[in-house]
Amino acid sequence: MSSTAKGSAKATVTVTLDGSNRSTTLPLVSGTIGPDVVDIRKLYGDLGVFTFDPGYGATASCESRITYIDGDAGVLLYRGYPIEQLAEQSDFLEVAYLLLEGDLPTPAQFDTFSRGVTRHTMVHEQIRRFYDGFRRDAHPMAILCGVVGALSAFYHDSIDINDPKQREIAAFRLIAKVPTIAAWAYKYSIGQPFMYPRNDLGFAENFLYMLNAVPAEPWQNNPILSRAMDRILVLHADHEQNASTSTVRLAGSTGANPFACIAAGIAALWGPAHGGANEAVLKMLAEIGKPENIPAFIREVKDKQSHTKLMGFGHRVYKNFDPRAKIMKETCHEVLAELGIKDEPLLDMAMEMERIALEDDYFVSRKLYPNVDFYSGIILKAMGIPTSMFTVLFAVARTVGWVSQWKEMVEDPSQRIGRPRQLYTGATERDYRPISDRG
Repeated sequence: MSSTAKGSAKATVTVTLDGSNRSTTLPLVSGTIGPDVVDIRKLYGDLGVFTFDPGYGATASCESRITYIDGDAGVLLYRGYPIEQLAEQSDFLEVAYLLLEGDLPTPAQFDTFSRGVTRHTMVHEQIRRFYDGFRRDAHPMAILCGVVGALSAFYHDSIDINDPKQREIAAFRLIAKVPTIAAWAYKYSIGQPFMYPRNDLGFAENFLYMLNAVPAEPWQNNPILSRAMDRILVLHADHEQNASTSTVRLAGSTGANPFACIAAGIAALWGPAHGGANEAVLKMLAEIGKPENIPAFIREVKDKQSHTKLMGFGHRVYKNFDPRAKIMKETCHEVLAELGIKDEPLLDMAMEMERIALEDDYFVSRKLYPNVDFYSGIILKAMGIPTSMFTVLFAVARTVGWVSQWKEMVEDPSQRIGRPRQLYTGATERDYRPISDRG
């Protein structure tokens, strides 16, 4: 491999096919930060071979300027800004503008953007009828996925992906309407009246209002809880090329409308290994049952012969610590203190699990620290939000990241339809035999 200075386009990697005289020279591409990337697009044409990377753990599927993660160092940047600074000093709508546009807004830009989002929080009145078609016990994620996918049937004026103005309107609509759709999914599941959005409330406050308010009595905003919700939204707004974001980009590469692409992302997020992780944390704690059962559970986790999994600890990308977890931990304790919760069994167990993880050498040596899913689940439980809504809240936050990634992909002139290849291990060619000959 030849190499030159960081950032140069002249670095190359030479690949030689053993047992032949064939070789190819591939460009080594440097980003602004992070590892260099070997551009393998010529590999099949030159050598007749593909690469094999199940899960795409070592493959860059696109070029992006939105989010950067250094898992070894525990770094998460939105457009270059550390997540810690944004979570402590910014708010969700400002972060949404940053992810979409690339820079923090001026006061005038923020005013225009926030008014644009606020004026799109209502949904078409006929969409209310969609909910009646779902069973009352339908999972809120099923409702969210279905209703978001149906938005293109109502908003024909923002599905031309080649029109910048329509892309902008679609972005506003998705960021603004998904919280309304999500809150109504919850209200439908518990049999309460739908609450329409209020333009006099901030983004997180409005979401909590639509979740918790009822027509029979006035709703009182709690600034501590609203700030906690805002932080949850900020911390989950984007996370580079994860499973759901890659799904959005793959769907978008076909030219599908933005509502269909985001619905695809919601479907991918639903899995317990992705957006359902914080729900899985509380299910794990419920199965443990009592704080005194934790030591036996920990022994099972440590037993290599056991298949017991510890949910909410460690992270596939972060090999050190999840930078979002520290902020979420502080927020968690603020919420518990505000609500005066002291004798909730699940929360007691969660705190005991946290203590063990931070003191037990088994966890510390393996860097299995509590992650953002561990703390967010506790917060949402304390706020009275059912576990079935946890992934829905994740989708509300991640919508702005999905839209930003979709928008960047559509505007990339080098974008092609996604088409992964495979390592085929099935039967080779064989002839068909009539069923009478297959005795």
